[in-house]
Amino acid sequence: MQEFFVSRKESGIGNTACCSSKDQGKECSTPLQPLTLPMAGVTDDTAPCCGPKPGPPSSPFEKPGYRMWHFVSDFVETSVGAIPKIETSLKIQDLAGSVRARLGISRDRYRVAPGLYSAGRPGADSPVLVTANYKLSFDSLRQELASVDAWILVLDTRGVNVWCAAGKKTFSTEEVIRQVKRVGLDRVVSHRELILPQLGAPGVSSRAVKKGCGFKVTWGPIRARDLPEFLTNGRKAETKMRQLTFTIGERMVLIPVELSLILKPSLVILLALFLLSGINPDIFSLSAAWFRGLNGAVAYLLGILAGAVFVPILLPWLPMRKFYIKGLLTGLVGGILVNFFLATDISRLESLTLVLLTTAVSSYAAMNFTGATPFTSPSGVEKEMRQGIPIQIIAVTTAIIAWVAAPFVN
Repeated sequence: MQEFFVSRKESGIGNTACCSSKDQGKECSTPLQPLTLPMAGVTDDTAPCCGPKPGPPSSPFEKPGYRMWHFVSDFVETSVGAIPKIETSLKIQDLAGSVRARLGISRDRYRVAPGLYSAGRPGADSPVLVTANYKLSFDSLRQELASVDAWILVLDTRGVNVWCAAGKKTFSTEEVIRQVKRVGLDRVVSHRELILPQLGAPGVSSRAVKKGCGFKVTWGPIRARDLPEFLTNGRKAETKMRQLTFTIGERMVLIPVELSLILKPSLVILLALFLLSGINPDIFSLSAAWFRGLNGAVAYLLGILAGAVFVPILLPWLPMRKFYIKGLLTGLVGGILVNFFLATDISRLESLTLVLLTTAVSSYAAMNFTGATPFTSPSGVEKEMRQGIPIQIIAVTTAIIAWVAAPFVN
């Protein structure tokens, strides 16, 4: 490749020209446009043909094919190598990512690399805080450490939050031991203590961790925001730090994810509903498919709204303990409302069908919410599903048969 170099005229106007190597030592009579090709011999970063002034050099820790997260501000040299130092304030990228995860968009891939991180200026006697590699969990922890010097040990929970990962056995005894050994934690800190979130307790045996890697487990508070006070008080948690709440705000923040899980298959369901609505004695009618299909779609969507939105909001005030029954109640109300507005346009059989559809959909959506609440256990969820799903299947099957039969009996 032909070399290029930069020469500056001495005419007093600072004009710059790029000349080929054969013209070295001569002054270019006509200024040329700056070249974007790689140039040899460039020594003046302020010269116009060199483009904008270069930024800081690339980090020596960057590796091809690996992503350098925006929250990594520096690296801390330790006896086991360089440990990423993270920022404790959230940026617009974090907030945008949080919104996407809350809406269920690429939620299963919203994760950070497992391993050891540092916050502040930790030393050999600084606490070691353990969390999951789901980025929402990671962010909720780091944003509370503005005044704390600590090490953060991130477990590979497959991108699942602490509580759910403990139930799925990915936030586990084995994973804690594996990560402690993998990062060489015993060479980073002088103490032998790990502080784990209380909600991780179902998946971790403190005795087995002590035996497996030599580190004692101390159970921290439920919420990350209580960690600074917990550490200041000598690892002692007040009663409020051990109590789990499930306020209306905490319930409502889960609604978008629940909706995203239900709405994904809804396009196929609604398409099938419109097709079934067109069946009549004349074999198929487009006008009937549109008119009856819209009525069915309203009932279906209201069922989703009743089960996935109103059940979480009204949870403490709805009677009965089982979620699928709570959904049956809100769905029944929704079905009655649908019929109230459509009473003059549909038959009695269709009215009954819409009530069944709204009730079944609402019951199913409400039952899905059990996995997001502190009121049920995995065995309790399975038991409720064994009771609720057959009822929902019967209701939907009956609704489909009645909906198809309605044009033939009118």
